[in-house]
Amino acid sequence: MADTELSEFRTVVAGVLAGHWGHATEAESADLGTLWKVAAEHGWFELASSHALGAMVAATRELGRAACPLPVFDGFAAIRLLADDEALTSQIESGVVRVLLACSDNSPKDDALYVEAAEHATHVLVVSQESEHVELKPIISVAPTPGLAKPSWSRVGLGDTQTSVPVDRRAVDEAMAVMRLGLAVRAMSAAQKAHEMAVEHAKTRHQFGRAIGGFGAVQQRIAACHIDVSAADNLLAQAWRSWEEGSEHADLCGAIFVAHVRLAAPRVQLGAQHTLAATGYFDEHEAPWLFRRVYADIVRLQLYPGSGGDLADQLIETSVSLPAFETTAVGERFRTEVRAFLAANPDHMSQLILADDHVLTAKVAEQNWLGFAWPPEHGGRGASLAEQVVLNEEATYHGAGLVKALSAVTLLGSSILRHGTVEQKQRFLPLIRVGRMRFCLGYSEPEAGSDLASLKSTAVRDGNDWVINGQKLWTTGGHSADWVWLAVRTDPRAQPRHAGITVFLLPMDTPGITVQQHRALSGEISCSVYYDDVRVPDSMRVGEVNGGWAVITDALAGERITMGSIAAALHRQLDDLLDLVRADVEGTVGARGSLRRARLGEVAVSIQATRAFVAAAIGATDGGAGLEAPMAGVLGGETAENFGEAALEILGPRGALEETGHFEYALRLAVMYVVGGGTNDVQRGIIARSLGLPR
Repeated sequence: MADTELSEFRTVVAGVLAGHWGHATEAESADLGTLWKVAAEHGWFELASSHALGAMVAATRELGRAACPLPVFDGFAAIRLLADDEALTSQIESGVVRVLLACSDNSPKDDALYVEAAEHATHVLVVSQESEHVELKPIISVAPTPGLAKPSWSRVGLGDTQTSVPVDRRAVDEAMAVMRLGLAVRAMSAAQKAHEMAVEHAKTRHQFGRAIGGFGAVQQRIAACHIDVSAADNLLAQAWRSWEEGSEHADLCGAIFVAHVRLAAPRVQLGAQHTLAATGYFDEHEAPWLFRRVYADIVRLQLYPGSGGDLADQLIETSVSLPAFETTAVGERFRTEVRAFLAANPDHMSQLILADDHVLTAKVAEQNWLGFAWPPEHGGRGASLAEQVVLNEEATYHGAGLVKALSAVTLLGSSILRHGTVEQKQRFLPLIRVGRMRFCLGYSEPEAGSDLASLKSTAVRDGNDWVINGQKLWTTGGHSADWVWLAVRTDPRAQPRHAGITVFLLPMDTPGITVQQHRALSGEISCSVYYDDVRVPDSMRVGEVNGGWAVITDALAGERITMGSIAAALHRQLDDLLDLVRADVEGTVGARGSLRRARLGEVAVSIQATRAFVAAAIGATDGGAGLEAPMAGVLGGETAENFGEAALEILGPRGALEETGHFEYALRLAVMYVVGGGTNDVQRGIIARSLGLPR
């Protein structure tokens, strides 16, 4: 189904649930048997025959939001396994046979444990990793086993086999994967509903004279939960689409989504409970019932094991890497071109430590790839956003020494094109296009880091000149730059604060500029730069006087491009770590189920989620990335830190040596991903306010 059709189908499912189930508070008393009948009448159990996993996912998302355990995925998996028996599958589709799926490896003989919706079912399809057959058995007894789940699970007594069907291991693994996917979808959707209620509650609940959504701690929590929820949406879309398309990576995509949900759904649910506080603690509210649904589904995931193991096992025991997110047809054609170019220039690849390579930069310039998104009159060809992201991703993944050249394009190029004078365009754009624009950013100050609008360095008009005074901090590369892209205050009384800022582009050898070098944790040289009565002509001003905020905003418009580089760097680090692990599995991560394998799986999921945000931002159709860009930035930075720690945990002391593959360098650099360009705390605040929470 197309996205619009899936949306319409979800609406239909929601309507059916509203009429025959209610919302989550009905979980203990609603008539699941009638709902099962109505669902069959609406054709929900026929989706397996049409290979419509996306529609089944859409239905299950609504079931999760209502805390409803209707076993649609059991029917889907059963019909796939019994496909050759048309009469039986027809009975399942029509609801005459109401089947549940159970793995006999987790139950005693002739019984099935932890069964959901058993009192409304007629049969159980028993599968096993050890058997070459699946067996359909009638339910002869149901004994409720009260606990966390509502409605309660049951212990089910099974009769003699009515139908036995031969299956291969691949079919059983698919059934197990489908069941895990269904449970994960339902759990995450329940948590997402709780999150949505928490967001609305934070807007309207007042304490201490203000809406609680204005408190920093609440904003931080809600933003973190929203990142988890959004990442799940992106990973789920890749999972079901890859399955429907028959992709070779379908199993891996599903495992990534399930692994994310195992960690994220409980985090999101608990985050919602914390925000809702006592309001969401009593059974009159939906939150307690969603809480039960989340944890009941999460714990049942282990009832459906696959022979391939969990995500970490699949990555370690095969030669696969994280599956790609395709951009566009044009973008993927260009990716092939870039990879061929980089493969032809292996001597210029330095992996993680990305020193500038002037020879490679010149070759890239000869390809007309620097500024290739610009209009033809400025030497470009109007390349797409996807192509720009691809170039940055591939250069970063392969360690190409193009950092400064590509940064000049994304951070300066668009602003000069839009706000620069004719003379500035003629002077600077050609330098950028050949990779010779060596620059630094003059933004941060002692009292203006993430809060750039509060900067205090000044520029005072003096005839045709400006006189600049102030101090800038953390100016990376200031000691070797030829030019500084400098933001200063030209109207101290302007309101709002950002209204009185102007941008200049001036030479670093201008009299009055003093540079003091500092070595960062990563080993980079960053500088304090002092501006003492620095006199520059008005021709060095970029954009309107007091109009610098628009110039800066355009300079940050390349965020969708540069964040792809962070994701690509993390992807490369993961692949390098996997190479080391595969060379000595026992010595690095041990056997299946080990904590070190689990740690590797966790960071792999976060890396894929970051890449998913990048892909989603590229696909944005409104001309902007919405929340995808800041969410990618927050998740990417925190994943970089987590990955660096995980690599040292997995590799032990040798992981702290440079010769191992620069993993210790990646950990030192990771802090910059979190604080550079605005700390993650600030970014989460922006995300929260974008959801409607007050300042």
